[in-house]
Amino acid sequence: MNRGGFYLARALRREAPLAALSVARADLFAELDGKRVALVGNARSLAERDEGFEIDAADLVIRINRAPMPASRTHGRRTDWLALATSIGAEDLHRIGASRILWMSHKRKRLPWGVATSPGFYLHPLADWAALRDRLGAPPTTGAMLIDLLAASGLASLRLHGFDFFASLSLTGSRRADQVPHDFAAEKAFVERLLREDNRVSQAGV
Repeated sequence: MNRGGFYLARALRREAPLAALSVARADLFAELDGKRVALVGNARSLAERDEGFEIDAADLVIRINRAPMPASRTHGRRTDWLALATSIGAEDLHRIGASRILWMSHKRKRLPWGVATSPGFYLHPLADWAALRDRLGAPPTTGAMLIDLLAASGLASLRLHGFDFFASLSLTGSRRADQVPHDFAAEKAFVERLLREDNRVSQAGV
């Protein structure tokens, strides 16, 4: 697909041409199989803890949206995958240096051409987004979508860093929980249930 065709498909919400740019979920899961994964959220509270070494020691490090890394001591420095649900500039993409980008948002009109044509690009299916929205009773955060996706794979372990369900707000903005369209209580309950039921999943800092 050329750039013009991409923008036309995006504007007209033609899902099939956009999905054709994505690797298959099977390819994504093949890379996750047997891996120790660190998923790094953007809670401000992470900047108060020394988790950077543990994060960088994982087989695969996944970060979210603009992926703030204020200090290697707290956040580590590696990024293998970047999961996006917002626009991002070329400078941030270069700083983060991910080898694979996942577009998790249902808002296809925000999907940049450069992201959609990047090596290993993955487009999260609309049906999966809608299913998790219905389970949570609100639009899911990027983090919740990733946790749901990763837990369905054959990874060896999933360690969550920087997830406090907006108790300390986000390093990438100043909005409060009541100013965003997510249900953080529902997401906390979703993750706590997963922690009880799946012994591969653990949460740092608790």
